[in-house]
Amino acid sequence: MAREQAVYGNPWVAVRPGDDVAVLARRLSSAHQSFIDAHDGPGTDDSRVRSVVLESWMRSRNNGVDPDVVGAPAMLEGLDLESYRSSHPMSLIRPVVRKLLVEDAAETGLLIAISDAHGRLLWVEGDSAAKDRALSMNFVEGADWSEDRVGTNAPGTALALDHSVQIFGSEHFNRTVHDWSCSAAPVHDPTTGQILGAIDITGGPRVAVPEVLSLIRATVAAAESELRFHLLNSPIPLTASAPRLETFGGGRPTLVRGGERIPISQRHAEILLLLSEHPEGLSADHLAVLLDEGELDGVTIRAEMSRLRKVFGADRLASRPYRIITEFATDVDDVRKALDRGDAATAMRLYSGPVLSGSTAPGIDAIRDELRTRVQAALLRGDDATLLAKWTTSVHGREDSVVWEAYLSTLDPQSALYSQVKAKIDLLDRQLGL
Repeated sequence: MAREQAVYGNPWVAVRPGDDVAVLARRLSSAHQSFIDAHDGPGTDDSRVRSVVLESWMRSRNNGVDPDVVGAPAMLEGLDLESYRSSHPMSLIRPVVRKLLVEDAAETGLLIAISDAHGRLLWVEGDSAAKDRALSMNFVEGADWSEDRVGTNAPGTALALDHSVQIFGSEHFNRTVHDWSCSAAPVHDPTTGQILGAIDITGGPRVAVPEVLSLIRATVAAAESELRFHLLNSPIPLTASAPRLETFGGGRPTLVRGGERIPISQRHAEILLLLSEHPEGLSADHLAVLLDEGELDGVTIRAEMSRLRKVFGADRLASRPYRIITEFATDVDDVRKALDRGDAATAMRLYSGPVLSGSTAPGIDAIRDELRTRVQAALLRGDDATLLAKWTTSVHGREDSVVWEAYLSTLDPQSALYSQVKAKIDLLDRQLGL
């Protein structure tokens, strides 16, 4: 980051004073093409691209984001959207955002968006012609614009990194968005520091200059002041109603809601975790396959969903397809976020046991394997002897010969510990018939 600051100045700013926008656009378009063509590895001269953008491109590719098409958005529409956003804490700051940004946006080519903490667009307002153009890339109210879903973009990447950021033209991972630039910043709960959502300005190249990022930050500061004032007059915390699912370890899964810990059945935990992995929603048939290949039918699923509504809240679940329509957190997401930040130590600390260890559901097996593989890969990349040792003594890594070998490579061959670790590896090899 120090080298980048010397080259770029503020790494969160896309267009610096004095930059030739046309030259910058050509350079970034070429870098983006090189990255997409490479398929694996960075695939581009990283001196042409800010590290914050290059790292986001890597995450986007690893998440399987299509660089050419903004697919059918995971939409929340009609009464479901109206109910969700009207009760969301970000609704409290909408008047401030409208006063500071929206009122002057008519006939400017600018759009002002407010999202939730997961990147779902709650409101998109501003220039009517720009709103019509944005329809082609599904930048509309109710759409999911998280980085995981559509790749590098200002609101999604700001939420992924918990930092204000600008994205200029071809810095977007998806080519459909290359005609646009955007500046966004996250909004936090003044009491807990938890991310509530993001504020974004989207438009042409002039949106990516430093002054617009300063404007976004000032608007966020005013919005958070408004939230502080609200809290002085309200005994209800802003995020009190956001439920959370805990799945790690061999104990009974738990739903944390409003400060209350509620043990729930394994089946209900499986459904909630699978729905959290599919914010676009799941049909009864698709959900049945993820829960138990060939053994469940739609009638059984509907009966389970009816029972789950009584536990989770009927207003938090939508149908056709089944989906969660409220802020919702899981311990699986906490580990993933730590990994996305490159914080393997925190990921290890949070990852206290297998995901729903008693479950044999195919969809849960896939989540369990994906998470374990990602944590293992982070440990191998980091080559931290302390973390490698911790993994080999955990339920995840006791029989993990790959990590045992990596741990061995960090030790002094003359030490007693080296001999002990080597003996463990030899034992694992014999057990595996190697």
